[in-house]
Amino acid sequence: MSAPPGFAELIGAMPMAVLLLGPDDAIHYANAAAERLLNQSERAMLGTRLAQVVELPDDHALARGGRGFAAFDTELRARRGGRLRVDFAETPVPDQPGWRLVTLAETAAHRIATPPGGGARAAIGAAAMLAHEIKNPLSGIRGAAQLLQGAVSGEEAALAALIVREVDRVAALIDRMEGFTDTRPLALAPLNLYPLLDDVRRVALAGFARGVRFEERFDPSLPPARADRGALVQVMLNLVKNAAEATAHQADRRVTLATAYRHGMAASVAPGRPRQPLPIELSVIDNGPGAPPDIAEHLFDPFVSGKPEGQGLGLALVDKLMRDMGGIAQYAREGGQTIFRLLLPRAA
Repeated sequence: MSAPPGFAELIGAMPMAVLLLGPDDAIHYANAAAERLLNQSERAMLGTRLAQVVELPDDHALARGGRGFAAFDTELRARRGGRLRVDFAETPVPDQPGWRLVTLAETAAHRIATPPGGGARAAIGAAAMLAHEIKNPLSGIRGAAQLLQGAVSGEEAALAALIVREVDRVAALIDRMEGFTDTRPLALAPLNLYPLLDDVRRVALAGFARGVRFEERFDPSLPPARADRGALVQVMLNLVKNAAEATAHQADRRVTLATAYRHGMAASVAPGRPRQPLPIELSVIDNGPGAPPDIAEHLFDPFVSGKPEGQGLGLALVDKLMRDMGGIAQYAREGGQTIFRLLLPRAA
């Protein structure tokens, strides 16, 4: 039994680990990236079962049946190596019954998100109190600068206006940081995504996304998600604003909102926590240039930004709110487009 013609050349140069499985469930091809990741030569892997090479996700066997399988940000163990954190996907090969492609894409190191203990709660409380204490004198400084601005002229007035702008900037930064100190559980409930998406689009077109063409690719049969409406609106506004800003230098500024139902999709929202089904997919797609390659794997970390004026808190807050809702956010560049995917659980 040999691999379908042309497959070796097709996947040999791919940067991610790719394995080709035959109808006999044995490995028939492994590219160079798979050899490096799994610490085995292709010759050693040929003819062996996938489970003999890498520890499979817990529910892998339950999701078989020709529809494929995916597990994002999951921890596996190579049989001849250490532990791996990867996006695992198994996809049927079109027009080749029984043949499947398995991809193992290494993910960036993720923060260990654990429920806050006593020390963490104390630190969060201190941060919230500090933010409050900083904002109190800021309002007084801003008021004094505004009075000064009306009483002087020329360069002095310009300096007073600068003080007002800087106070507003610091206050906005503190507002963003306060979002990380809120440990109250979100009010998760069944949510129809389409009225929410329409509201987000209207808000965007009335303000920061003027001149942007919005497109929609919706799954009309999408069931309700389990989410917090306010939190998801905040997430979507952040992503749509980023997308609109990313297209600022494009002749055809375009942002696409897309939804899909992904059968078999499962992921862990944090290392050490069990994976759960996340079949509701919501995407924000733009035709901008994407994030610089050197920060692409760290976009959801605090204080990481691809914009010169960026504070690096918007996507970190997106990540936090999605995890608080039991979902995850992902970034990708595909087909010359930037894609932010949100994966959410389905409402019971």
